[in-house]
Parts: sequence; C-alpha cells; structure tokens
Amino acid sequence: MSQLTSRPTTTTWPSSASQTTRSALLQRLCDYIELTKPKIAVLALVTVFLGYALAGASAGDAQPLWSWKLVSSLLGVALVASASSVFNQYVERDTDRLMQRTANRPLPAGRLSASEVFAFGIICAISGAVLLAIAVNWLTCVLSLATFVLYAGVYTPLKKYTILNTVIGAVPGALPPVLGWTAAGGSLDAGAFSLFAILFLWQFPHFMAIAWLYREDYGRAGMKMLPVTDRTGLITGLTAVGYALALWPVSFQPAAIGLAGNGYLLAASCLGLIYVSSSFRFLCGPTITTARHLLWTSLIYLPALLAAMAVDRWRLLS
Repeated sequence: MSQLTSRPTTTTWPSSASQTTRSALLQRLCDYIELTKPKIAVLALVTVFLGYALAGASAGDAQPLWSWKLVSSLLGVALVASASSVFNQYVERDTDRLMQRTANRPLPAGRLSASEVFAFGIICAISGAVLLAIAVNWLTCVLSLATFVLYAGVYTPLKKYTILNTVIGAVPGALPPVLGWTAAGGSLDAGAFSLFAILFLWQFPHFMAIAWLYREDYGRAGMKMLPVTDRTGLITGLTAVGYALALWPVSFQPAAIGLAGNGYLLAASCLGLIYVSSSFRFLCGPTITTARHLLWTSLIYLPALLAAMAVDRWRLLS
C-alpha cells in the first residue's frame, strides 16, 4: 500500500521591498495629482461646463449637451489649468517652504524634483492646448493659453512685489466660464462679458477671506497680500464688502441681455444679499470664524448662481 505524505503549505507573501516600491509609486502619483490643485480645478471645470451649457442654450436650440466636443473642452481646459497650478508651485517652491500650509507640498518637501515638475507642467500645457485647437476651436485654445500665461507668468511672481497681484490674478480666474462659452461656439459678446464680470468681482471677497485666514503664512513668505499689512482687517473687510456690493447689480446683467429670466433674477438677488451680508459680517469682526463663513459662502454662491442661470435659460427655451 502506498503511503501518502502531506507537504506543508507555504504561503508566499509580497516582499517588503515590493510593498515599499508600490507605496513609493502611489505616493508619487498622489504628489503629481496634488500639483494640479484638484479642488481648484474642479471648481473651474464646473464654471467651464456651465458656460458651455449657457452658450449652447443661447444658440437657440437644445442641442445635446454631452458630446465629444464638451468632453474635449473639459479635458483640454483641465490640462491647461493643471499646468497653471504646476508652474505656480514651481515658481513658488522656495516661498512654499516658509508657509505651514504649503511646506508639505511635493516640491518644498523634496518628494519631487524641480526638473520633473517643470517637465510635467510643459506636457500638461502643450497637450491641453493641442487638444483644444484640434477638437474644439482656436479661440478657446488661445484664451486658455492666455489664462495660463497670466496666472503662472504674471500673477504668481507679482505676489512678492505688490498687493495689486490680486487684481491681476482675478483676470485669469474669471476666464473659465468664458472658455466654456467659446468652446460651445459662442463669441466674445455681451454674454461672455457678463460671465467674466461676475467671476472677476466674485473673487475678491473670496480671496480676502483666504488671505485673512493665512495672513501669518503669507507674511512669513514675504507675499504682498493686503491682510499682511492690514493688521486690523478694516481695509480687507471694506474690500470684501465693496466688491460684493459691486457684484450684486452686475449679477443682474444676464437677465438684462436676455441670457436668463425672472427665475434667475430672483436667485441672483437672494444670493447677492447673502454674499453682501457675509462680507459685512467679516468687516464688522474679521476673525477666523467670519473669514471661514465668508469663504464657504463664496464657494456656495458661485455654482448656485451659474446653475440658476443655466436652468433658467434652458427653461425659457423649452
């Protein structure tokens, strides 16, 4: 009779070296994603999408919204916007080391080298511009590159020299909905200008809140932001209130030019009151709490206003 012998079962576990390699690769992937500032990119793409939807609705017929052209527009703008964020961090890699909120970014922390970050930014910028030129149109491509140059090449270095950097930075910050507008075939007309004006003015209370929250960091890095020198917060608060008040009537412009109707006008009135109220609250007591409240109000205001505009426009056409 043959004797059966059992062999011990051996479980092969991944070696610590392979686990370390996978962890390192995952960390690098996360670092590259962090370079693109995904939260900012998502907000910008929301405004691109709504600009695209408004321009499509303004064409006079309800064309299919989801299309290869829209996907190409979002992807192309996302790549160029990512390049802007990458070069922003490339230029500010030394000052980022001095600020607590940015010291752990990939470049100042030493997880990525300056040369590979520079190359990544170039690849994103070129691929995004080429995609927009081929699959969308040249106007959107040129405007996207203008946004990139203004943000990375003008606004970013000016942050160390003048408080007017905020005004310069508000220009590329206001262009994403215009990119969506032109991507859908719209021209640089009153509709595009009204979207630009809304985004331009909206940014000032939004950024005053951010700059107040991180004024100590900005001061350590030598950034010329208004709250760094305005220790009482009076001028910062007045700036936030002034631009919120200016934004209120400007937000009515889409209804005045027929881009939206009374539903949007009601929404713009209510949202504008809330934004002004939050800015005024910050002026009366510039604290971390009121600054955070203003920041969150700004983040709710913008997509809500643009969504109300798009919904009301499509309702008028239906």
